[in-house]
Amino acid sequence: MKFVRLVKKAKKGNKEALLQLIQEQQDDYYRLALTYMGNSHDAMDAMEEMIVSLYQSIHQLKKEEAFYSWSKTILVNRCKQMLRKQSKVVFMGDSEEQIETVPNLDSIVQSEQRMDLQRMLSKVNTDQREAIELKYIHDLDYGTIADMTQVSVGTVKSRVFNGLKKMRETFGGDNID
Repeated sequence: MKFVRLVKKAKKGNKEALLQLIQEQQDDYYRLALTYMGNSHDAMDAMEEMIVSLYQSIHQLKKEEAFYSWSKTILVNRCKQMLRKQSKVVFMGDSEEQIETVPNLDSIVQSEQRMDLQRMLSKVNTDQREAIELKYIHDLDYGTIADMTQVSVGTVKSRVFNGLKKMRETFGGDNID
């Protein structure tokens, strides 16, 4: 398996292998960083810091198969650290830039759906919003989200469930029972 071989090479200090791993999911990393940072400049800075952190700590990675979830956790932590330094409030998905850079949003219908989603997400708390966006926009599993946000899987499920429930109560939709 090429992926595992690259991770093993990276763990031995091979920079090219590490960069190849990052390049294979660079769009996912960028969208994730942009979700937290709200602008492309800060998203790129967060990605740069993630790469440095990965290079310095990849030897600590125990399971090669977990490389991408581990690296995305590091990216989210870098984003949150940068936001704390900048004294920004974490509002995921508020920037116009993010709306423009999400793939397949070039049609009017998709733009309207995205705006509706952002309006609905504005009605839930920050933790619920983060969990819902990571689950449904970034398509991450509950375990990865739990690792990234440093809470239990049960807490992530609860945040998603309660956030969706609040959105349904506010905007209508199917009953949750």
